[in-house]
Amino acid sequence: MHYIDRVIEQVKAKDPHEAEFIQAVTEVLSSLKPVIDADSRYEEAAILERIVEPERTITFRVPWVDDAGKVHVNRAYRVQYNSCLGPYKGGLRLHPSVNLSIIKFLGFEQVFKNSLTTLPLGAGKGGADFDPKGKSDGEVMRFCQNFMSELFRHISADTDVPAGDIGTGAREIGYMFGQYRKIRNVWEGVLTGKGLSYGGSLARTEATGYGLVYFVNEHLKSNDDGFDGKTVAVSGSGNVAIYATEKVQTLGGKVVTLSDSGGWIYDPAGIKLDLVKDIKEVKRGRISEYADQVAGAEYHEGRGVWSANCDIALPCATQNELLLDDAKQLVANGCKIVAEGANMPTTIEATELLIANGVAFCPGKASNAGGVATSGLEMSQNSGRISWEFEEVDARLQGIMRNIYREVSQASTEFGEPGNFVVGANIAGFRRVTNAMMAQGVV
Repeated sequence: MHYIDRVIEQVKAKDPHEAEFIQAVTEVLSSLKPVIDADSRYEEAAILERIVEPERTITFRVPWVDDAGKVHVNRAYRVQYNSCLGPYKGGLRLHPSVNLSIIKFLGFEQVFKNSLTTLPLGAGKGGADFDPKGKSDGEVMRFCQNFMSELFRHISADTDVPAGDIGTGAREIGYMFGQYRKIRNVWEGVLTGKGLSYGGSLARTEATGYGLVYFVNEHLKSNDDGFDGKTVAVSGSGNVAIYATEKVQTLGGKVVTLSDSGGWIYDPAGIKLDLVKDIKEVKRGRISEYADQVAGAEYHEGRGVWSANCDIALPCATQNELLLDDAKQLVANGCKIVAEGANMPTTIEATELLIANGVAFCPGKASNAGGVATSGLEMSQNSGRISWEFEEVDARLQGIMRNIYREVSQASTEFGEPGNFVVGANIAGFRRVTNAMMAQGVV
């Protein structure tokens, strides 16, 4: 049995119920055969066994009291995956679906994503099965304070720097940061995604969505093309989807879809982003409200966003949202590019079908690295007690995404699969992090 297959089987045996984690490990390791076969030192140093196992996994309870005085208990996690390149770095997800498998898959993906940025960032991920939706500000504050009352023991600016993720926005980060500062009696850049009034970075809110579009634009430019005149389907309606839509529109493209957990909208005239921002960012409403206010727009309950005709598809909602049948529909409709704005939103089967049919598939560890890259820039600003202008942060973000595209493209070509960005991203990210691991010995 090949070394890679043996390690995948070991992961399945150790963690048989962690479907998302197994999926992520299988996707990454399966593409590494050329680089593993080229250097026997990887197997001799048990690199794969070490890279799939987190350095530390922390599980804890979070009790909190709602506005009616009732006590609730949630389960929380922080998986500190790999620190050979720098302090652990990765978001905190607050969503009822959160479990150890999801946090491990996110942390594992983060290893390669952070490596691709070339910034001094290790990888981690965390969160809890708490749902901020429908909760009052007071309830969210009490949860976040109790969450940080345990998490503070395991993080610091030079150890582990969490950030936001699904369910964890500026409000939640603010409550967590305030509690950390109170408990530790120290001001440090221990969280990113902070408000601008207390150490946040300009362009951080826009970064993942903007970075996604910058990556796709690099691919278009490499083929003497651009967004001008392109029709784009986007899923989700959070930060990533909203700001990917904004940048696509700035570059001349037309976004015709957005979605949330209830359903999706189709606007053939192009999404009116100011209205979406009012519904989702100000009123925290449902995307269905858009169709009530825009003539010609349609709202459809449930799945189906990928049935819309488009040149480019940007899945920006959550994991495993683009399935095999969706991929078939995109191919049939003539879609040429699928770029992941969310973490692992495309199943392995769908990814394979897209690539086999000549669709340029951009995996999230490369295409959505703009968020963590700008978090790294926020850490730099905090360390220097400085604040960069929006244009400077945005220019640095564009440069990072350009370099990621170049590294991924070169790696795919070097190992005989030009244009296969899955192979390129996995190999480029893997080589940088594992070279550091081997240089530092067996630790």
